Amino acid sequence: MIQRTAMKAIWQGIYTDIKGDILEGTYPFQSFLPSEAQLVQKYECSHNTLRRALTALADEGLVQPIHGKGVRVIWRPRSRALFEVGGIETYDESIRRLELDSETKVTLFEQVKATEKAAHRTGFEIGSDLIHLERVRSIAGCPVIHDESYFLASDVQGLDANKASSSIYRYLEQDLGLKIAQSRREITVEPATKRDYELLDLPEGCYMAVMSNQVFTAAGEMFEYTCSRHRPDYFVFHDIARRK
Repeated sequence: MIQRTAMKAIWQGIYTDIKGDILEGTYPFQSFLPSEAQLVQKYECSHNTLRRALTALADEGLVQPIHGKGVRVIWRPRSRALFEVGGIETYDESIRRLELDSETKVTLFEQVKATEKAAHRTGFEIGSDLIHLERVRSIAGCPVIHDESYFLASDVQGLDANKASSSIYRYLEQDLGLKIAQSRREITVEPATKRDYELLDLPEGCYMAVMSNQVFTAAGEMFEYTCSRHRPDYFVFHDIARRK
């Protein structure tokens, strides 16, 4: 049974609980979730609350409602790469699901003001007070992801290098109560830079999968810009397409 907190809507807790069961294989690919009546009884919620959670799962490509039959699981794990893009899993969720030996090392943490160049790159206004940080993600001792991030300082008060080496979003959402709504993503393939070679374990002549994110609060304010540079053998892109 999920825990209900004042800071988190009931439907979000149900969504998180069912999503966890799907990712862990409790509800495997192509199986049906328990009936709506069973889930309402399990979570002690209204039908409307449950349907809101199921809609969020469907929007994320985890399930598909089938008229007259129920809600079918359409997500399955992929073997090609560890980290997926498309809203299914965060980095921490991937690590926990795969039970990997992971380490995040903060190689830079500083407070800065947005220069004209940084503002053009990130979308923040010139002169904005920002937290600028760089992290390296390693799996079993092998560095595979190089992140560079800018956060709006007023939205991440108390963030430090120690918290940045763990889960920043867990701190922002659980400790600060920040409501993170959506992100705009751009994915490109680029030659590895000198900094990539310095920080990651790369073969010569390597190309990187590069994902740039602008992340927004529920109020529509951009609070984060992150550029993640991935070793290509640890990266896969997928999306959910619906025919109209």
